[in-house]
Amino acid sequence: MTQPLEDIYHYVLTLPWSVTIAYLAGAFLAVNIVFAWLYTLEPTAIAGARPGSFEDAFYFSVQTVATIGYGAMHPDSRYGHLLVSVEAMIGIMCNALVTGLTFARFARPTARILFGARAVIGPADGSPHLMIRMANWRHNLLTDVRVQVLLLCEESSEDGEPVHRAIELPLVVDQTPILAVTWIVKHRIDANSPLHGPDRLARLGAAGAELVVCLRGIDDTFNTEVHARHRYTLDDIVVGAVFENVLAPRADGSRVLDYRSFHRVVAVDASPRS
Repeated sequence: MTQPLEDIYHYVLTLPWSVTIAYLAGAFLAVNIVFAWLYTLEPTAIAGARPGSFEDAFYFSVQTVATIGYGAMHPDSRYGHLLVSVEAMIGIMCNALVTGLTFARFARPTARILFGARAVIGPADGSPHLMIRMANWRHNLLTDVRVQVLLLCEESSEDGEPVHRAIELPLVVDQTPILAVTWIVKHRIDANSPLHGPDRLARLGAAGAELVVCLRGIDDTFNTEVHARHRYTLDDIVVGAVFENVLAPRADGSRVLDYRSFHRVVAVDASPRS
C-alpha cells in the first residue's frame, strides 16, 4: 500500500480542503515554534524583543517567515542574522509550494455529476431494464459523454482462490453528444445479462457485488475532459420501480429540472419479468 509521503503531491491534492488547511496551519505553527525557540537560545539575537521572551521571538519568527518586517524587532547579532537568513529561505520555499498546490487544486478540472441515490429495475420498451439516473449539476454543457456500468463481483477460481471480476454491462445507449440536463442510462436484462434470473440479485448481493458507474466527457467551459464515478451496492437497487419524472413544464413551453424529485422512485404495478 502506497504511503502518503511516497507520493505527497498526489496525497495533498486528494485531501479535503478542511484537512489541507489544518495541515498548513499546523506546519506554519510548528516552523514558527521551532525558530522562536532557536531565537531564545541567544538573548541578544533580536533587538527590540524582551530578553528570553518566547512570545516576542515567536512573533518575530512570524514576521520573518511571512516577509512582513514591521521593523520594531530586527536581528541584532551574527547568530540572529544567520537564523533569519535560514528562516527567510524556508519561508520563500513554503510560499511557493503552497501557492502551487493551491493553484493546482483550483485549476484541476472536475465534473459535478449528480447520480440518483437509487438505481431501479423496471419495465422499459416492453422488457426489464436496469436504469440509473444522472444529471449535470453544473448547468453547463458536457459534450461527447460516454458512460460505463461495471458489475464488480467476486468469484472462485479453479484453485478455490477468490478472483475479483469487473463485468461491463452493455447499455442500450452508452454515449450522448450533449449532456445538458439529465440522462437515464439503461441496461437490458435479458438471458445474456449477468443480472438475469429470479434470485440472481440476491446471490450477487450476498457475495458483496456492487455496481460502479463511470462517466467521462468534455466540459464545455474548461474545454477539457472530466470524469465522474459513483458506486451502488445491490441493496441500492429498487426492483419493480421507475424514476419519478423530474422535468417540470414552464409557461413558455420549456422544461426545467426539479431536483426535489431527482432521487424519488415510483413502484410499478408488477415487477419486471426476469
